[in-house]
Amino acid sequence: MKKAILYETDLRGLHLFNKGKVRDIYAFDDSLLIIATDRISAFDVIMPNPIPGKGEILTKLSIFWFEKMADIIGNHVLSTDVDHFPPTCAPYRDILKGRSMLVRKAKPLTVECIVRGYLSGSAWKDYREGKAVSGIRLPAGLQESSRLPQPVFTPSTKAPEGEHDLPMTRKEMARAIGEPLAARIIEISLRIYRRASEIADERGIIIADTKMEFGLLGNELILIDELLTPDSSRFWPKDDYREGRPQRSFDKQFLRDYLLSIPWNQKAPAPELPKEIIENTREKYQEALRRLMT
Repeated sequence: MKKAILYETDLRGLHLFNKGKVRDIYAFDDSLLIIATDRISAFDVIMPNPIPGKGEILTKLSIFWFEKMADIIGNHVLSTDVDHFPPTCAPYRDILKGRSMLVRKAKPLTVECIVRGYLSGSAWKDYREGKAVSGIRLPAGLQESSRLPQPVFTPSTKAPEGEHDLPMTRKEMARAIGEPLAARIIEISLRIYRRASEIADERGIIIADTKMEFGLLGNELILIDELLTPDSSRFWPKDDYREGRPQRSFDKQFLRDYLLSIPWNQKAPAPELPKEIIENTREKYQEALRRLMT
């Protein structure tokens, strides 16, 4: 039986806490219900068309990676089994199954934690213009998609809905959340990236970069939101990698490239997506899932 596409939710009887670019969040006393819809965003703007099955792919991959990193750092997940959710969720079992997580309430930190192992995206743009990347001067002579001598941590602000995240330096990050916490996050982020890169490499995928989010449960630092998905990472096929050019990818770079090719100012409202762009994006997400989890 083919599952229904889910663009947004309206779960009557539950308290809607927040609607993000992709996730709808409902609140209970000491936990949150996070539902990954099939919405997709690009350039911080939500597209009008969903990507079928995307929410389930994001959820499966996040759980996969949370488990792989459990000895490095804990995470917010309590359960992905709808039968273990609060009783008020029972009427929505079919909607929630496979695309939702019951998680612990944590205080999100006000920074986006990005690790880059390859030179791409906004980092390549800054480097090409002679700029530092989040305050870090990279070596001369690199090309687009070059592998960096070592992974670098490049934080950014966490902008309000509809606005763009902005690069920040490590010193600015330390001022925002405190030096000890910043240092710990940097060390953990780099450890996660290195382990994930080794795992992905065995499965024929290069993780060019990825974004992580952290939160605090009292004094405990944990991973929150999602982890190492095609929404938050650049996944490149290892067998097609060539330095000095853009790479084929299993993530939403395909969608970004399409949007850059048409007349659109990267502000809401976003344009309608052609069927072939929707289908090709879905296939890329599905391929990332297939490669990483087999």
